[in-house]
Amino acid sequence: MTPQQIELVQTSFKKVVPIAGTAADLFYDRLFETAPEVRALFPQDMKEQKVKLMAMLGTAVSSLHKLDEILPAVKALGERHKGYGVTAAHYAPVGAALLWTLEQGLGPDFTPEVKEAWTLTYTALAGVMTSA
Repeated sequence: MTPQQIELVQTSFKKVVPIAGTAADLFYDRLFETAPEVRALFPQDMKEQKVKLMAMLGTAVSSLHKLDEILPAVKALGERHKGYGVTAAHYAPVGAALLWTLEQGLGPDFTPEVKEAWTLTYTALAGVMTSA
């Protein structure tokens, strides 16, 4: 990722933070709509899970400029997800739901450049997680 792409991801995420609860709702609603088979991997009460999602995204986004430092934690997250029954095939609908959520939350600020930067970010992090 280029420094400009990192900046696009970080700047756009700052616009999502004020609507974090809504963004988490949109994300999981979309994920379960498009990949209903993954619903069983999550608790019935999603409140805590939604908070964890937004916290994890915040940590990852704020650390993109020092990606090598967070890769061990990302890999460990992938290992934990594998233990929950997550497979490599689950990452595609998660990425699609993330991009869709960002598009809904950012509206016209979700430019092709922002989409590309987020796609690269998710692809990189998901690649580390699936290799775990």
